[in-house]
Amino acid sequence: MQDNLSYINQHKDRFIDELIQLLKIPSISADPAYKNDVIKTADLVKESLKKAGCDNVEICETPGYPIVYGEKIIDPALPTVLVYGHYDVQPADPIELWDSPPFEPVIKKTDIHPEGAIFARGACDDKGQMYMHVKAMELMTENDQLPCNVKFMIEGEEEVGSESLSWFVKRNQEKLANDVILISDTGMISNTQPSITTGLRGLSYVEVEVTGPNRDLHSGLYGGAVANPINILTKMIASLHDENNHITIPGFYDKVEELSREERDEMAKAPFSLDAYKKALDIEEVYGEAGYVTNERNAIRPTLDVNGIWGGYTGEGAKTVIASKAFAKISMRLVPNQDWHEITDLFKNHFESIAPKSVKVEVKPHHGGQGYVTPIDNIGYKAANKAYTETFGIQAIPQRSGGSIPIVALFEKELKSKTILMGFGLDSDAIHSPNEHYGIFNYLKGIETIPLFYKYFTEMSK
Repeated sequence: MQDNLSYINQHKDRFIDELIQLLKIPSISADPAYKNDVIKTADLVKESLKKAGCDNVEICETPGYPIVYGEKIIDPALPTVLVYGHYDVQPADPIELWDSPPFEPVIKKTDIHPEGAIFARGACDDKGQMYMHVKAMELMTENDQLPCNVKFMIEGEEEVGSESLSWFVKRNQEKLANDVILISDTGMISNTQPSITTGLRGLSYVEVEVTGPNRDLHSGLYGGAVANPINILTKMIASLHDENNHITIPGFYDKVEELSREERDEMAKAPFSLDAYKKALDIEEVYGEAGYVTNERNAIRPTLDVNGIWGGYTGEGAKTVIASKAFAKISMRLVPNQDWHEITDLFKNHFESIAPKSVKVEVKPHHGGQGYVTPIDNIGYKAANKAYTETFGIQAIPQRSGGSIPIVALFEKELKSKTILMGFGLDSDAIHSPNEHYGIFNYLKGIETIPLFYKYFTEMSK
C-alpha cells in the first residue's frame, strides 16, 4: 500500500497533466461538428492504455464512434475484470455561464475541494473517472501488482445513448468475457464518506412537436381565433403531473417497484442535510412527488421532466407572432422493472390522445435504457467495500442513484456478469452543467483505491 502511495505522489503531477491534455479535446458526440475531436480522443485513450501496460490495444470500428479496447491477460485461470468508461462528453452549452472556457482546463480551489479541482467539460463525467482506471493499471503493472486479468472497453457514444456499444457487445461476447464489470461513472456521498451505487434508474427520452397553422401568424389578426401551439404544448405538459406531482400517464406506475419500509429506512441512514442541499442549489424549498423524501424522489421513484422547450420568436426585442410550431424534449427516469420501450409507447399514446383537434402532435423517441440493481452480497460489492474501507478508513454505504447508465442492464443480459459502480465524483461537481469540475483528491484517491478492488476481488474469487 505504501508503495502505491509513493508511486502516486511521485507521479501525481504527470497524472494531472495527462488528464488535462485529455480534457482539452472537445469530444462532443452529440454534435457532428466535433467528429474529428471525438476520433482524436479515442486515439489518445488507445495510446494511454498501451503506455499503462496493456498488451493488446485496438481501435474497434462501429457503425458510430469507435470503441477503444485493451487487455492484459496474465493467466486465463485467474479472474477477469472488464473496465468500462466513455471518452465522449456533453455539449458545453450555455458557454456564457462558464467561469472559464470549458475546454481550457484550470485548477481552482473550492470550499469542497481545498486541494483544488479541475474545471472543464468532462472532468468528472467521465474522462477524469475513466482515466483513473488507466492510471491504476499503470500503477499495478509498474509495481508488478496486477493480480488478475483486465480488459478495457472505452466508448465514444455514452452521452448520446450508446447505440454502437450495444452493437459491439452483442458481436464480441467472447472477446469481452469477464467475471465482473467495473465502472466509475457515478458518485459518492462525500470525500469522507464513500458509497457504492447499487441501483440506477432507467431512461426514456423523447422529443415532441406540436403544429398548428401552416405558417407563423400575426398575433393581433389571428390571436384568439387560432390555436397557439406554444400555449397548447405548455398545457399538455402541465397535465402530465397532478397536484401531488404524480405522473398522470395511464399505466406509468404499473410495474414500479415499491420498496419496503425497512429498505427505505436503510437508505435513510446515509448522511444528508436538507438545509445544505437547498443552500447548495440556492433554492428556498425542495419539490417533488408527495409521500417521499428528497433522497427517495431522486433515486427510487420515476420522474418526468422537460429538458428543453422552444418555439416562436426568442430574439431581441418583440415580434408579435403566433408560431406555427412548438417543441419540447422530455426525459423520464425509470426504476427497475419499468421497460423503457413500453414507457415510451405509453407516453406517445397518451400525449397524442390529449392533444386538441386544433393542432397536430408528433412524438419522436430518441433513446433509452433499463434500470439496474446489484445485490450487496456478491463478491464484487464486498471487494469494492473493502477497498474503500482501506483507503478512506470507513465502510462504504450502499446507495441507489437517480442517474442512468443504460448499458449496465445490457451488460448483464449479454455478458452475464454483474457491474460494480465505484464512483468518486460528488454531487457538487456540476456534471452536464456549466463549470463542471473534478477534485484532485478524488482523482488521486480513485487511483489509490481501484488497485485494491483487483486485489480483494481476486482473493475472494478463489
